[in-house]
Amino acid sequence: MKPEYKEAMLKRLARIEGQIRGIQKLITSDDDCEKTAQQMSAARKALDKASHEMLACMIEREIDSKQMLNLSTSEMDKIKTLISKYS
Repeated sequence: MKPEYKEAMLKRLARIEGQIRGIQKLITSDDDCEKTAQQMSAARKALDKASHEMLACMIEREIDSKQMLNLSTSEMDKIKTLISKYS
């Protein structure tokens, strides 16, 4: 994984971790179920996005290792955006 992707992924996961802690506090404090469900949905979507980013990273690594295509950085970014958008 490229260093810039690794750093971005770790930041994303830290934010998700914070969301999970927040959900735990909502549950502990017997907060409103709808508010808790909304936060769970947001955390799930954030984790899905992180998963899509990881999938794009795996595809990029495979393309680079096989030298299958000679893609520019912007072309690879477009592929990653499409994966994330439609996954």
